[in-house]
Amino acid sequence: MKNATAFDNTAYAPLAARMRPTTLDDFIGQQHLLGKGKSLRVAIEQGAPHSLVFWGPPGVGKTTLAKIIAASAHCHFIELSAVMAGVKEIRAAVAEAEDVKQSRNLNTVVFIDEIHRFSKSQQDSLLAPIESGAIILFGATTENPSFELNNALLSRLRVYVMRSIETEDLQALLHNALTDKVRGLGSRDLQIEDDILTMIAKAADGDARRCLNILQIAADLAENLDGRETVNREVLDEVLLGHANRFDKGGDIFYDQISALHKSVRGTDPDAALYWFARMLDGGCDPLYIARRVIRMASEDIGNADPRGLELALNAANAYERLGSPEGELSLAQAIVYLACAPKSNAVYVAYKAAMADARNSGSLEVPIHLRNAPTKLMKELGHGAEYRYAHDEKNAYAAGENYFPESLKTRQYYFPVERGLEIKIKEKLDFLRKL
Repeated sequence: MKNATAFDNTAYAPLAARMRPTTLDDFIGQQHLLGKGKSLRVAIEQGAPHSLVFWGPPGVGKTTLAKIIAASAHCHFIELSAVMAGVKEIRAAVAEAEDVKQSRNLNTVVFIDEIHRFSKSQQDSLLAPIESGAIILFGATTENPSFELNNALLSRLRVYVMRSIETEDLQALLHNALTDKVRGLGSRDLQIEDDILTMIAKAADGDARRCLNILQIAADLAENLDGRETVNREVLDEVLLGHANRFDKGGDIFYDQISALHKSVRGTDPDAALYWFARMLDGGCDPLYIARRVIRMASEDIGNADPRGLELALNAANAYERLGSPEGELSLAQAIVYLACAPKSNAVYVAYKAAMADARNSGSLEVPIHLRNAPTKLMKELGHGAEYRYAHDEKNAYAAGENYFPESLKTRQYYFPVERGLEIKIKEKLDFLRKL
């Protein structure tokens, strides 16, 4: 357990730690929460903090904002990490909070980073001290709280969504770091052009911590040109070698991006579909995972409007398995563009779900006797298959009026072809046969 009432500002701390803001005026981004008149801003200015959880990607200031709020309200601050702490550490923090209340008459903010990693029992141990007012809980998470926090704890917290920091704000942060002679790099004679700073800000991908880390590494590798330390394009390219954009495999960002890819295909936007495909590859997603999802798209959103879509998706997955990366990724791109441009139908998907619902909810309905198999003499004597009409012997190879459902479901219809692609022809055929 770490008591963090003061901000660490040692000369040996990373640049990101040294440049950590200590007041709202220095804090960058999150104006949707901290703008004038916003509820969180009002609560901070009134010195009336409440239990909350900050939900957002890494490096957007969750920990920093928690410290600023606690400091502005003159609260004792205890910092825990859900990776290292358990029920024992929570109880110790509550005991410390009660002691501080009695001895110094101060409220205590208990900040728990990565709170989504707490088990249900660990989360439950926080309920009583929050309810009694023994502590004010601040949580921070990169995961969706509605999935990762139990309902009892979530009902006692207000969720604030924090967003990635805009490139312009990151550029301002870089300028501050370069000019601050006490906390930043202002005491060094660094030469960095504005276009290089823009590249650093964009490479940081909305993460202030990453932004300052890139700057610090670039400054350490700066070349001596004409007697000045210079961060040029060559230096930055070396720093950014192997850099990948944010992609949290298995987390919200992962599922948000595959959702965007799927919806772009469904929405007939091949350009957006290619962008999200490229984003996922750039972030390190397994192309075979994308291939499996593309196969699903072919059946769910294109279906029989263009059955070639499923064939192409399967061929693309097979091509990737044969060629590997990066050659095989072009086959996946081809399939994605084809599916995005293909006529759309979810008729099979809807029909399948409706049929599954009936199968689950209608019980074990018997197979009609005329559809039953009759491999033995006894079964034939019982009438199995006796009145079955062989469709190939009927006009149009269709036994008009025949029922293939259990008796209680014989009027069911699940599949309704759409007026797009091949399903236009399928609909015409089914309509004709039903009229017979």
